[in-house]
Amino acid sequence: MRNDDVNLGATVGLFAAWALHDAEEIAFGPRWTRTRLPGLRDRFPSVPERVWRAMESVDQREFTAAVGVMGAVVAGAAVAGARTGGRSGFYQGALTGFGLHGLVHMAQAAVVRGYTPGSVTSPLVVVPFTLWARGRLRRAGVLKPTRARDAAAGLALAAGATILSHTVARRITGARPEGRKPGRTLRT
Repeated sequence: MRNDDVNLGATVGLFAAWALHDAEEIAFGPRWTRTRLPGLRDRFPSVPERVWRAMESVDQREFTAAVGVMGAVVAGAAVAGARTGGRSGFYQGALTGFGLHGLVHMAQAAVVRGYTPGSVTSPLVVVPFTLWARGRLRRAGVLKPTRARDAAAGLALAAGATILSHTVARRITGARPEGRKPGRTLRT
């Protein structure tokens, strides 16, 4: 297998698969949250109220901006993968995180016993693409062995990128995180 095949399919394909998946999240995410939050609060009373308030505070503008920031992160990972023939640790970590985050979406849908944003494209695009891309990398001899700590690092990369994306989106849109009052600063 030529490295060009790995680059174009598995590396650039990461960005394409992500874009398709996140289009579903943009289309349904904030609206789904607004309509389903009261029922979820009742159904899962052990979830801390600050989690519900944080979910509630994300409007369509912030969410869309956060997806744009995440797009830059995923594009960076895809470029790193393409430049290194799929060998980049950043790219492979992003690919692992992408696939595992698809499983998280599927688990969320199972827990709520219904649709959640991202749960349609996860089994149709995210997980199959990740398995296919990892197979391409494996056949090309560039896939690093994945251990449990690598999977945890991939999920941590996805979670960290999500937090970063929403932090930047709040700055871009002028939104304030839940609990902040105008004129107050957060203490570190």
